[in-house]
Amino acid sequence: MVIDLTASEKSTFFRFLFLYLGSSFILVIMLAFFYFQNEKTLYYDLTKSNMQNEVSKISSKIIFAHMTNNEFDKDYLLKTNDYKISFYNENKEKIFGNLDDEIDFTKTIMDYKKHFILIDSSTLGHLGVYYIAIKENLFYEQISKLKMNIVFIFLLIYSFIAIIGFYLAKLFLKPIKDERIKLNNFIKDTTHELNTPISAILMSTETTNLNEKQIQRIRLSAKRISEIYEDLTYVFLQNKQNKNTLEIVDLKNLIIEQLEYFTPLASKKSIDIKLQLEQFEYKINKDDFIRLFNNLISNAIKYNKIAGTIEITLKNNELIIKDTGIGISKDKLKDIYKRYYRATNEQGGFGIGLSIVNQICNNYNIKIEVNSQLKQGTIFTLKF
Repeated sequence: MVIDLTASEKSTFFRFLFLYLGSSFILVIMLAFFYFQNEKTLYYDLTKSNMQNEVSKISSKIIFAHMTNNEFDKDYLLKTNDYKISFYNENKEKIFGNLDDEIDFTKTIMDYKKHFILIDSSTLGHLGVYYIAIKENLFYEQISKLKMNIVFIFLLIYSFIAIIGFYLAKLFLKPIKDERIKLNNFIKDTTHELNTPISAILMSTETTNLNEKQIQRIRLSAKRISEIYEDLTYVFLQNKQNKNTLEIVDLKNLIIEQLEYFTPLASKKSIDIKLQLEQFEYKINKDDFIRLFNNLISNAIKYNKIAGTIEITLKNNELIIKDTGIGISKDKLKDIYKRYYRATNEQGGFGIGLSIVNQICNNYNIKIEVNSQLKQGTIFTLKF
């Protein structure tokens, strides 16, 4: 997943990653430390228990050999590599064995040069043995292996956490980037939408003697600029005062009035507008309905085919606008009311028209439905 980020987004990305990895590092280190201490204690207890068991067996054999007057086999005790052992008399002098370390007989177990030495006196002088000292050879080797295993597991887990953190950070930043792209595209599209009517006005006013066609072009361009301004004002200033100025509006007459502006636009594409309007009055802010209707009819013209048709029906408390345009694919229908979203780039626009329509419908509890087929057309139904 490759995401191009701005400088500020990169800064946020790395700050999040640093905080995430830093806190994860501390947490994993603490877990590794407590795990090591616990395992070390278990190893120590196990080693001590094994040494005690071994000494107890040897002590029992010494006592048994003495009481049964049998020979005690000393040589086999010195053949193992797991430990070293020596036997001492009453004066704490070594009788025999392969343990040459200095023994502190005041202790029962001692830590000596990275080895544990257990001192036992359970023989009670049998066969002249008063003390047995046994030194293990594996404890610190096991601890070293444990450290290596913990370090390996730590690196493995932390690498996994780092990878997850990296992708989480990018995943969290993706919506921000998407919104930034939408906003950038919106600004570009708005600039283009404003440039078209402004250019038309400037071209028409290059001469002082304006004909009817030029005057009409100026009128249409000015109307378009006014619409863009009103849409932007409605979206960004969130002007909700309109609901406080409701009035009974004759929708039939208002639709006919608005079509006077759109008829020249439809004529440019040879679009036939068919009307089936019944008298219908509805309590709504007049400007809100004009904004709603104009956005729907503007889209019906903009995305219609040459020599297409638009059917506008007002009856049974429903307003239906049907066109024969390019249509909208089913997978995009769920997103058409999102701000800045454009289902196609074939025509101009900046992706707020249907968002405004949906907002107005929600404000007045008007149910809006849409049915569309690619290359067949789109039907918008408003149920009052």
